[in-house]
Amino acid sequence: MKIAYLDCFSGASGDMLLGALIDAGLDVDVIRGVLAGLGIEGYQLKANKVLKKQISATKIWLEGSEKDQAPRTLSIIRALIQGSSLSDTVKRRSTQVFEHLAKAEAKIHGCPPEEIHFHEIGAVDSIVDIVGVLTGLEAMGIAKVFASALPLGSGFTHCDHGKIPLPAPATVELLKGIPVYDSGLGQELVTPTGAALLGEIVEKFGTFPPMQILETGYGAGTRDLTDRPNVLRMIIGEVSEEAPKATEIVSLLETTIDDSTPELLGYLMEQLFEAGALDVAFFPVHMKKNRPGVHIQVMAQPNDHERLTDIIFRETTTLGVRLQHVQRTTLARSEEKVDSPWGPMRVKRIREAVGADRIVPEYEVCRQIAKRHQIPLKEVYAWIEALNRS
Repeated sequence: MKIAYLDCFSGASGDMLLGALIDAGLDVDVIRGVLAGLGIEGYQLKANKVLKKQISATKIWLEGSEKDQAPRTLSIIRALIQGSSLSDTVKRRSTQVFEHLAKAEAKIHGCPPEEIHFHEIGAVDSIVDIVGVLTGLEAMGIAKVFASALPLGSGFTHCDHGKIPLPAPATVELLKGIPVYDSGLGQELVTPTGAALLGEIVEKFGTFPPMQILETGYGAGTRDLTDRPNVLRMIIGEVSEEAPKATEIVSLLETTIDDSTPELLGYLMEQLFEAGALDVAFFPVHMKKNRPGVHIQVMAQPNDHERLTDIIFRETTTLGVRLQHVQRTTLARSEEKVDSPWGPMRVKRIREAVGADRIVPEYEVCRQIAKRHQIPLKEVYAWIEALNRS
């Protein structure tokens, strides 16, 4: 399976993403041909090599796109895409990106998405970037996309609505749930189009995924940055769809308390799991002043650690929660249904490190079957274990 990793050390925009695809081997004529089917006239797509702090990258732009363009609404763009010769997948995903953009702007301006009239969404440039990136990923057979955390700039910029703060309000809205950090630069690094595209195409933000590298591509931004090359790096690689192990970065939250009751801790665990914790564990510890206490450990996806930290503060008397990001390796797993003597049953299929499959029970499913049929729980477990021996 072919995957791509987006190294966004200088941010992301639509033209940087498309430029990186072309730099990695996408035939620019594929994009020209598809875009011609959209029926937008008066422009020509260009792609040239440029140097950004001595790194060669592909810069794309549209000749003829600088003239005044009539604002387009979401419904006009939706009709334009649906009436084109794009594949059904690209039509669907392109429409979703524009809908996310419109909803973000609508929330900022306090109006329905269908009433949004502005050049940023309707400009040919955005249509070319969004449709081009999604078409390029499909044409190159890239099944999954991963990306790094995103650097954000500060200060102010000018748009059709006047002077606005950076990151742009729409960009901030579109980046909800995506890890970001301060770049230290007073410039726009992530555009609304770039944020909307990343929200659509990226499966997970974090560290570099395991892969066998096949190609790399660099897409150039317009500005020259003071402390880094203004490029987006795309690394394309191959992974086995049957890979038994996967490595990821997770957040580990920890605290110790000596003045809680078992009832409160049990409720805390329930709240944490309901809020998305990957795992919660309690360990007995001996604390200062010879007090027995409890060490609380919570594993979470990086995007969830703030929400889970708030729950720990709310439900316990702790004065501090420690946070660290750790790497974990997991076995590949999937859910499936099997026919059992008690009807269809949901189980997990685990791919062992040696490559063999193992079926394991889901506790809640087995518990419900045992109660419903008035049989021992261990009988249900034994039936599932027998599947691994057949």
